[in-house]
Amino acid sequence: MNMRDLIPWGRNNNQAPSIYSGSDPFLSLHREVNRLFDDMLRSFDTRSPTAGQFSPFDGGWPKVEISESDNELRVTAEVPGMEEKDIEVLLEDDVLTLRGEKRSETDGKNYSERFYGRFQRNIPLGYEVEDDKVKASFANGLLTLTLPKNPNAQSKVKRIPITR
Repeated sequence: MNMRDLIPWGRNNNQAPSIYSGSDPFLSLHREVNRLFDDMLRSFDTRSPTAGQFSPFDGGWPKVEISESDNELRVTAEVPGMEEKDIEVLLEDDVLTLRGEKRSETDGKNYSERFYGRFQRNIPLGYEVEDDKVKASFANGLLTLTLPKNPNAQSKVKRIPITR
């Protein structure tokens, strides 16, 4: 059996039947409904729940960049249009929490694709940090946190050799 025999329009003349050309209104409606569901489902976050509790976009908000050195972690969060007073930063059990609220600047009668509302983002650090030495700065819509690693926690890390 040829693979083309399994395709409904490949049996006769390798052309799609007329219902696939868009002349059937029910098929057109069916395609539009499928497209609507595909677009809607694509907007949900399918990654790990630790990515963030609230996700108005596809990967959590605010977007973060995390870098690590031997002595510290640096977390930079993009929070455009916000001020320091709108953001709360918490550190508990080696989990960094960013939360706050972005308020609308208009009365809500205009069309807007911008995000407004409350947000919370939990970021597991994976290291014990020195709470009293954590520093936070805010400039140009970027919140930057410097979290020094606890030297005792660093020494607890043990490398496990892999053998055959």
